[in-house]
Amino acid sequence: MPQRSKFEFPGSTGHTLAGLLEVPDSPAQATALFAHCFTCGKDIAAASRISRALVKQGFAVMRFDFTGLGSSDGDFANTNFSSNVADLIAAAAHLRSLDMAPSLVIGHSLGGTAVLKAAHEIPECTGVVTIGSPADAQHVSQQFACDIATIEKDGEAEVSLAGRKFSIKKQFLDDINKTSTEHLKTLKPALLVMHSPIDTTVDIKQAERIYVAAKHPKSFVSLDNADHLLSRAADAEYVANIISAWASRAKKTEKTTKRPTVASGEVVVRELDQKFMLEVFSDSHQWVADEPKSMGGGNVGPDPYEHLLASVGTCTSMTLRMYAQRKQWPLENAEVTLRHSREHKADCDECTGSASAAKLDVIERQITLHGELSDEQRSKLMEIADKCPVHRTLTGTLEIRTTQS
Repeated sequence: MPQRSKFEFPGSTGHTLAGLLEVPDSPAQATALFAHCFTCGKDIAAASRISRALVKQGFAVMRFDFTGLGSSDGDFANTNFSSNVADLIAAAAHLRSLDMAPSLVIGHSLGGTAVLKAAHEIPECTGVVTIGSPADAQHVSQQFACDIATIEKDGEAEVSLAGRKFSIKKQFLDDINKTSTEHLKTLKPALLVMHSPIDTTVDIKQAERIYVAAKHPKSFVSLDNADHLLSRAADAEYVANIISAWASRAKKTEKTTKRPTVASGEVVVRELDQKFMLEVFSDSHQWVADEPKSMGGGNVGPDPYEHLLASVGTCTSMTLRMYAQRKQWPLENAEVTLRHSREHKADCDECTGSASAAKLDVIERQITLHGELSDEQRSKLMEIADKCPVHRTLTGTLEIRTTQS
């Protein structure tokens, strides 16, 4: 059974911080340090669920309460973003003293913004994960925007955050206003950005800012239909599964692999778990592919046919968008739904007699055009959809030439 141990360690300001370390029943693959969201605590549902799920997959995970929160000492009013970053560095130092220096740092919401900064001071760190995080700490001021004038005038104000009262001082505002994304340009560990497109607390544009500012290797995973706090257990477990797959290179028992050099227009695919989980690299991006559990995989990424459908769908939508922009037509959104199936080929002049030869691969593509478009414009756009480059590649003469290196 996994073991849980509570402990205390000195924080950045000299206050005692409360931590929780969970380790698997077998030797840990790697140690992860988890930073909770703004004004939350180490025991918030998302933090505990993600931690437990990672432990099940062989990771040791430490989470702790920042100064002035949860069971940690200190006054929250005297803390700021910089002190949170310093607390993270102190937590890493404590793990280092236990010979468990974290190779993976994970942060939820503002905790993710903090780990992006703290990672520069944790030399053992090979991977950074952000979950619903803003690109810089200034974003958090939106949660108490109505009180900023009072804070600026009086130096302090009591604000309501997530149904609780907190005292925010002017020094907190001054501190977050100094933050930026400049440090992301020199981030050395691999980066995984996770964000929900329906997050109403931190807009997904913040994930884009993080992704664009950081250098490679970096990856992005969309947390479809998840809320900001990952309140559903299934969402937290999904996050843990993705992190586990992505962070497999951080295992203590394996040599950390470097990102391959990929030329423009090429794609490199490498195995992650010697089953079906794969790393896919292009010159600018990195993602995970897998098979569903019913096929023996872990279902932590799209399967090959989902990649194929995504290729056709994205190419179709982009082609429609480019044409509509060129014509200045009022196309608001081009939604493409695709399905793959195999059907018996009715008239097979070239069949060899095998069952497989008498089958026809079919991609059904349904296009929904949104906007005040005329019938003539809609008809032309449907015609243009068939001119998408990927569509033409798949329906033309295609030859795959394989060599061994």
